[in-house]
Amino acid sequence: MKNKTLLSACKWLPLVPALLMLGACSVNPATGKQSFTGLMSPQKEAQVGADEHPKMLEQFGGAYTQDDWQAYVNEVGQKLAALSERPDLTWTFTVVNDTDVNAFALPGGYVYVTRGLLALASDEAELAGVLSHEIGHVTARHTAQRYSATAATNIGIQVLGVLSSVAGVGGIENIAAVGAELALKSYSRDQELESDMLGVRYLTRAGYDPQAMVSFFEKLRAQQRIEGLKAGDANAAEKNNLLATHPRTADRIEQAIKLADKNGIVKGAAAPARRDAARYLAQVDGLVFGQDVDEGVVQGNAFIHPKMRFRFDVPDGFTIKNTPDLVLATDKDGNSIKFAHASAKEVRDTGGMAGYLTKAWSTDVTMGDVHAITVNGMSAESGSARVSTNAGILDVQRILIEQDATRYWRFQFVSKSADTPRLNVPYRLTTYSFRPLSRAEANAVQPKYIRVVEVGKGQTFKDLSASMAVDAYKSEWFEALNGIGPNDPLVAGTRVKVVK
Repeated sequence: MKNKTLLSACKWLPLVPALLMLGACSVNPATGKQSFTGLMSPQKEAQVGADEHPKMLEQFGGAYTQDDWQAYVNEVGQKLAALSERPDLTWTFTVVNDTDVNAFALPGGYVYVTRGLLALASDEAELAGVLSHEIGHVTARHTAQRYSATAATNIGIQVLGVLSSVAGVGGIENIAAVGAELALKSYSRDQELESDMLGVRYLTRAGYDPQAMVSFFEKLRAQQRIEGLKAGDANAAEKNNLLATHPRTADRIEQAIKLADKNGIVKGAAAPARRDAARYLAQVDGLVFGQDVDEGVVQGNAFIHPKMRFRFDVPDGFTIKNTPDLVLATDKDGNSIKFAHASAKEVRDTGGMAGYLTKAWSTDVTMGDVHAITVNGMSAESGSARVSTNAGILDVQRILIEQDATRYWRFQFVSKSADTPRLNVPYRLTTYSFRPLSRAEANAVQPKYIRVVEVGKGQTFKDLSASMAVDAYKSEWFEALNGIGPNDPLVAGTRVKVVK
């Protein structure tokens, strides 16, 4: 919603219930614009951030505690936050132990970056660009805007429809028809651009080169392209659609830099603009790359957990995603395998494995053909069901395996009924691939690390790419980690990142 629209809407607030009138529209000190945040006060923002912070840590693998990364990121973040319009907030910057390349913020000054993002950045300015963007979401109070809009939606679309008609803002009822939750789920394009502009402001005030935001997002695009290749969609990073909240990344950042310069919001910047690559590369050397072996690793079609001492394989065409709560494998047709822990206490409390399978686990569906099986010497129970959903008829098979008296594991296999005949055997092979690991096998699974090396005389892009200790897409990973393409010159003595 544009500023002019908000000004018009604020004139008509007396038509809205008292809850919407109290301070609903206010001028944000960071943006200088009117914004609809009256249903979430700054005090409420601080409370929400404090309440949700532990949940964020749990959801994203906990804080990453190796190599003083928390202190380093906090130092950079605090420096940027002190130059924002909200230096009074108690800012908290956290690195979470998640392999995905991500960053996000909670209201009240809670900012997070993932371990995967740290691997992608090549200098301190790129990290600072990410942090400054997230600080911008907090200072612009974007969460308060979304919350207030959501609350207003819940109070009554019809009331807002009257308001929008009087204020000359048509179409709000159509937003409700699409789904208020979807419309408000992500930051809007305007909010993303606003955060980029504020990010440029804080970045340049701290003396960093704002072009670092562009170089990092080009790396992000390269990394997204790798994810697309893994998923069998080489153009995944290039796609955009009507409900997407982010314009194409490099264009969005360039636009923010130009608008920031045009509006004079980078005044007061320190000079000269710096990147601080040497300091960052010294810090990133030795960072764990990819999966944390203590949480289990994906190797091709296999999921291996050296700490819990087991492994299993999924069928060809399935992509594995390891999360804190479960392992999910899916194919391009939407068929899926879920693997998760089962509570030994619940198994005992329900009278054993068959009771757990049919009662504690299967409260959502009635399991049929329940019978005992043996998986590589381990006791197991199997059951199946056919269910009707909005997506069609699905076949579900659930298997509970006893690794030992204290550890139970659950497989859930779901297939579209039309795909069940061809997946019967692959699913069965996955079940019987589950087996314990020997101590030697568990010890053989070692983490991979980012290593910073100097380009040798005569070394080429091909040489360095071939040295990458990744399972696939070696050249693509080298390009994503360094922002260096196969046709870019490589100067001897230049420091680059590889995976060892």
